[in-house]
Amino acid sequence: MSEKDFYSTISQSSIAEFKDRGSRFLAYAYPIESIIDFKERLQELKKEHAKAVHHCFAYRLGLDGNNFRVSDDGEPSGTAGKPILGQIDSKGLTNVLVIVVRYFGGTLLGVPGLINAYKTATTMALQLMPIVQKPVTVRLQISFDYTQMNDIMRWIKVLNCEVVEQEMQLFCMIKTDVPKNRLTELKQLLSDMRGVEVQQVK
Repeated sequence: MSEKDFYSTISQSSIAEFKDRGSRFLAYAYPIESIIDFKERLQELKKEHAKAVHHCFAYRLGLDGNNFRVSDDGEPSGTAGKPILGQIDSKGLTNVLVIVVRYFGGTLLGVPGLINAYKTATTMALQLMPIVQKPVTVRLQISFDYTQMNDIMRWIKVLNCEVVEQEMQLFCMIKTDVPKNRLTELKQLLSDMRGVEVQQVK
């Protein structure tokens, strides 16, 4: 999986609602970049839906397949988090969080009913958003003289890199996310410029 140059995710958040025997399942799908993003989204929904019985979720982050988490939040084990993650995985998505908020309707749905409800609500939310391909990026720190700014910014733009941080003084520093498939090219271009230093940042 790590050899890929692109990954699939969703471009923006969406909400879908599924009802079964009085219970309401509100599925919120979000693109996320970090665990901090996940925690913020969950806190927001817990405030917004303070009266809801359950806030179940699953997310997958990164490309190695190891960074994921599921929560049944009080539902019977395996009936919520796993079905949610199953839908994220069946679409081959990463950097995606789905939180399903449940309002209990008074009738117990049983294990098959719950699995179906969480799975369906998640599928509905994910279907609302087009899936986008994003480049796998490597972060570089580039240090250079102010006079070289125009050339460096031009290459960053041409190769579809994204500037994440910059300090512009007499000596400048830029941190940029470089698409993995353009990395060698950019390093080569920069190595031809005098006094430019390039470091890979974790």
